[in-house]
Amino acid sequence: MSQELSVLLVEDDLHMQLGCVQALQLADLRVDAVESAEAALALIKPGFAGIVVTDMRLPRADGMSLLRRCHELDPELPVIMITGHGDVSLAVEAMRSGAYDFIPKPFSPELLVEVVKRALEKRRLTLEVLSLRQALAARAGVAGKLVGRSPQIEAVRQLVTRIADSSVDVLIRGETGTGKELVAQALHELSGRRQAPLVALNCGGLPETLLDSELFGHEVGAFTGASKRRIGKIEHANGGTLFLDEVESMPMAVQIKLLRVLQERQIERLGSNQRIAVDCRVVAASKDDLLQRAQQGSFRSDLYYRLNVVTIDLPPLRERREDVPLLLEHFMLLAASRYGLAVPEVSSTQLRALMSHAWPGNVRELRNVADCLVLGVRNDVLGLAEAAPAAASELSLAEIVEDFERSLIREELQRQGGNIARSALALRTAKTTLADKIRKYRLNNEGGEGEGSSGA
Repeated sequence: MSQELSVLLVEDDLHMQLGCVQALQLADLRVDAVESAEAALALIKPGFAGIVVTDMRLPRADGMSLLRRCHELDPELPVIMITGHGDVSLAVEAMRSGAYDFIPKPFSPELLVEVVKRALEKRRLTLEVLSLRQALAARAGVAGKLVGRSPQIEAVRQLVTRIADSSVDVLIRGETGTGKELVAQALHELSGRRQAPLVALNCGGLPETLLDSELFGHEVGAFTGASKRRIGKIEHANGGTLFLDEVESMPMAVQIKLLRVLQERQIERLGSNQRIAVDCRVVAASKDDLLQRAQQGSFRSDLYYRLNVVTIDLPPLRERREDVPLLLEHFMLLAASRYGLAVPEVSSTQLRALMSHAWPGNVRELRNVADCLVLGVRNDVLGLAEAAPAAASELSLAEIVEDFERSLIREELQRQGGNIARSALALRTAKTTLADKIRKYRLNNEGGEGEGSSGA
């Protein structure tokens, strides 16, 4: 167990108490014994690191009273009831009141240990999930959504923070799986519009006729099958944020209508001549170069320039590999909390494989790997089912990251003939930062030209 849990035994019969304590201690379980419910309650607090085993019949407050009070303090705390010969009805009542289990007298030491071990395992998982949720809650705001320490993701976080509370429309560009919707969520949640809805629509998932209705809404009889009025996504997002994903796939006819809405901030439902004022921020996302599409004639240039007031470029994961370990930890926390499982250890061999992977599916692909790690199932990136546990002699996480960074810099310097300026440009890092890392990793003589070669 990651946390040592204890058994709190409540038994006023000293002979019975001694026998139970000895049975549990022989099973290598930690146990504390008291003689009354009052003494037990003095030791129990929310998040109590253990379980309670109590006799049903106690002096003053009985076992049922203790059970109810325990669940007031911590509804997830397992309480095992020890019952006598004539206490069957009380045992049934205890189970209905939330007791984890009951053990009728007389019972064998083996039965006691078996039930206690099951309850301890349940408690361990409950406390681990609670700890995971607290760790995730601590990652609040934009840092909790856009996880990473790389200069690229830090620049994205700074830009999101700077523009979030304005009403400026935003275009997010990035490959599939880079987290475009997470950026939209961060923009919305950091803005003054966060009390109103964030309305998302994937423009690539609907035919033109349905997309028109989804965006602008329609009146009764606007087309065949329109039997009742529908409020469109733009109108529904009034006061909030409208997120248009895969905007590059929007048909031309719909692009013209959207441009008019962006210019006038008014809509007309299909089948209506009434104009309705709307106040929503538009955040569009695309995996393609919209300017290139506009030049090719497949996307309206006027709509591109209307959407492209502020552009946020999301780097692919292969360009910020130093974020892989932190992202992996974050996604494993999420998965462990979601599935009610423990966070597994990841060996340095597995981390090396993750750091060197090309990540064609970007952050979304890494999240899938984290889920598989937590579930203990095989994944295409790692043979997780056959993975061996980490050995004590393996490198630390910091050493793995440094080793990978050193190899990337060495390879780029060799490609660029030792030219630091060109290498910095290729690695998308400041020249001064790269020079510092070259000195740190003693790569001054790599590639032929050395540290002094800083020209373009």
